[in-house]
Amino acid sequence: MRLGGNTLGGSNPLVSAPERSLPTGDLVQTFSIAIVGAGPSGYFAAQALQNLQSDDLRFAIDIYERLPTPWGLVRSGVAPDHPKIKSVSKVFENIAAKPNVRLLANVNVGSDISLGEISAHYDAVVVAIGTPEGRSLGIPGEQLPNVISSADFVYWYNGHPEFADVAVDLTGTRAIVIGAGNVAMDVGRMLAIDPDDLDATDTADHALKALHQSRIRDVTIVARRGAESASFTSPELRELPGLESTNVQIERTDIAIALERAGAEPEKHVKNNLDAMMAIAESPTRNVERTLRFLFEHKPVEIKGQDRVSSIIFDTPSGTIEVPCDLLITAIGYRPNDLPGLVIEGSRYANNEGLVLGNIFVVGWAKRGPSGVIGTNKSDSTEVIHRLVESLGVPKNKADMLPLLKERGVKVIEQSGWMKINESELSQGVLQGRPRVKVTDVDEMLEIAQSNQ
Repeated sequence: MRLGGNTLGGSNPLVSAPERSLPTGDLVQTFSIAIVGAGPSGYFAAQALQNLQSDDLRFAIDIYERLPTPWGLVRSGVAPDHPKIKSVSKVFENIAAKPNVRLLANVNVGSDISLGEISAHYDAVVVAIGTPEGRSLGIPGEQLPNVISSADFVYWYNGHPEFADVAVDLTGTRAIVIGAGNVAMDVGRMLAIDPDDLDATDTADHALKALHQSRIRDVTIVARRGAESASFTSPELRELPGLESTNVQIERTDIAIALERAGAEPEKHVKNNLDAMMAIAESPTRNVERTLRFLFEHKPVEIKGQDRVSSIIFDTPSGTIEVPCDLLITAIGYRPNDLPGLVIEGSRYANNEGLVLGNIFVVGWAKRGPSGVIGTNKSDSTEVIHRLVESLGVPKNKADMLPLLKERGVKVIEQSGWMKINESELSQGVLQGRPRVKVTDVDEMLEIAQSNQ
């Protein structure tokens, strides 16, 4: 199999590079596996490989990560006011602590090293890089300032180093979030919540400061279809009435209509969602200045404004309306990044039950598109890893890739370096009464990782 950049030109430093210390013995087979992406699906893939090890079968696992820090969306996607969800990182650290697992962070597969090179030097490759790019609405005015993808906004408030400088103007009073899933709800909640409630979270410092200065007081989550088609999950909906400083509003008639359309025996998740939304609709209004409301069956057709967004035109069942808006965030789905050697098919990479081509597999959102919760990735990765192991032949026993990366000037951060960053963030968090204070500058991360502390 040949992929873009598969051939190394000139002398090959891999030939003389020292090999990793692997089990030996006539009956022991050790296969080298590369996992590209240190998020949930990547770690669960490593765990599945570890669970399949036996006396005569071993795996040497390298986990490549583009950022200096691992954990993917657990670090950069989960809302800061949901710390319990982030506790799964303890599982990841247990996986990373196994002697057959190595983290190679701050390595961009695609530029620092090609997928083809990795494929040629490992027995199998598992791509677990998710779907990080937000989809666009495809309507006029979408390029106006203060029209932001939820992907960018979520990365911004979670301290992703590449999105720390996203321009988020919170000087207006009205924000609209277009979408009907949990990401839209997270975004709406982060905008509508009293910032004091975020002071004890790991919200990025720059975002926390901006949210404290925010003048946004009216946030509307807009769904293009009816409430019965929403992709929210009921536990997240049931949390909303607990926002003491924010009124959460849903029109009772919208839910009544949705219940009628759902029929006498709706699917369980639909019924749970509609019951949770009806409970919100029937909640009493509080005398507070912040509002988070839901609108259904509003299809955006045009964004208007000059210096920035000022309003949105919607098609509704009762006709066309124009709604004032100072900030618009779109949360309508995600797509993968372009990666030479892989073909994007809708919201995922083209694959056949996880197999892409040759010895390359995909797991998680990269395989199935952005769906499910973090736990979904565990079963998904396990299924693909079983298929991967069944496809293995004779181990390649290729030499280590780390010397090649260092020769190219890549400042690789291994597990020990990441632990220094982690410990620094945690210690700063203790001083401020927070879970952690995230470092958002890559140079600072590298300095910490390479320190002798």
